[in-house]
Order: sequence, then C-alpha cells, then structure tokens
Amino acid sequence: MAIGKRIRFFRNRKGMTQKQLGEILGFLGKTSDVRMAQYETEARTPKHDLVKEMANIFDVSTHALTVPDIDTYIGLMHTLFALEDMYGLKIGEIDGEICLRLDKSDYSTYTSMFDMFHAWQEQAAKLEQGEISREEYDQWRYKYPELDTSHHWAKVPSQAVNDMLMEEFQKIENEEKKTAKKKKQK
Repeated sequence: MAIGKRIRFFRNRKGMTQKQLGEILGFLGKTSDVRMAQYETEARTPKHDLVKEMANIFDVSTHALTVPDIDTYIGLMHTLFALEDMYGLKIGEIDGEICLRLDKSDYSTYTSMFDMFHAWQEQAAKLEQGEISREEYDQWRYKYPELDTSHHWAKVPSQAVNDMLMEEFQKIENEEKKTAKKKKQK
C-alpha cells in the first residue's frame, strides 16, 4: 500500500478530516486540507520529519505509514499488517503452527483471494509431491498469472486499460476538487 493510502487509512481511523490533520501538522488555514490531499493522492511525498509527526499523531510506527521494505523483517511485518487492512489477511494457529488465513467476512475479497491462493497452493503441492521441478514452480510464480491454468485468478484489466481508467478517474477527481473549491469561494 502506498504512503498516500496509508495516511488516508490512519487519518480516517482517527476520525480526522484532511483539514484537521493539516492544521495539527502546522499548515495554515486553507492550505491545510490541500496539502493533505496532495499527500494522500501522492502528488507530493511528505519528508521524513513530517512522516514522523504523522506517525506520532496517529500513534503508530513510521513503518506503518511508509511503503515497507520487505527485505527487512520489520518491513515484512508491516507489509503483512497492510495486507490485513487491505485484504483481510488474518494470522492464526493450526496444530501448533502459525498460519495466515483469509477473512471470510468480506466475501468478494475472500473469494478472489481464495482462488488465487488456491492456485498457488496447488502448484506448491505439485512441487512437494515431485510432479513439477523447482524451476517449473518458480517459473509459475514469477510469471503469475500468465502460466496459471487453473483459471482461479481474478480478472484484471490490461495495463493500458488500467492506465486509461486511472487517468479518467483523476480527471473526475480534479473536476470534483475544482467544483468544491468554487463552492467554498462563494
């Protein structure tokens, strides 16, 4: 999860508006909500000192706000925490072993993630049973979903379609901001 989404997540968790957070951080008047909106949309990236201030306000680690470095154990843990927030990943214990599981309460996310995890588990089982080589397993993982023949994976738009949609959403968001700004000026 990108830093802008994490800021929005923790701000909402605290029940704060962008303006309130901006004012607490010392941004003046009308610029407070604009600045926070820029951080949340990632038009701007907050400097480390500002990230530290936000983390203090939210009462969280700076690792919880920034894009985690999965090459460290702490970064990996915060990645897993973000996956819990975003996709309902849960931690539990089965037969004395720690395991990760999907939360069934969000059915649409659960079914999409279950199908993808199930396809992964099938390939891992084939590797364990000697039906495929480590090289074939790695090829499946690193080219996923291209080599997945289970058809369990979620359908996602091509990058070109995704880029076009994101551009259109950004235009709509910009228009909404302009309209809101004009209403405030009246």
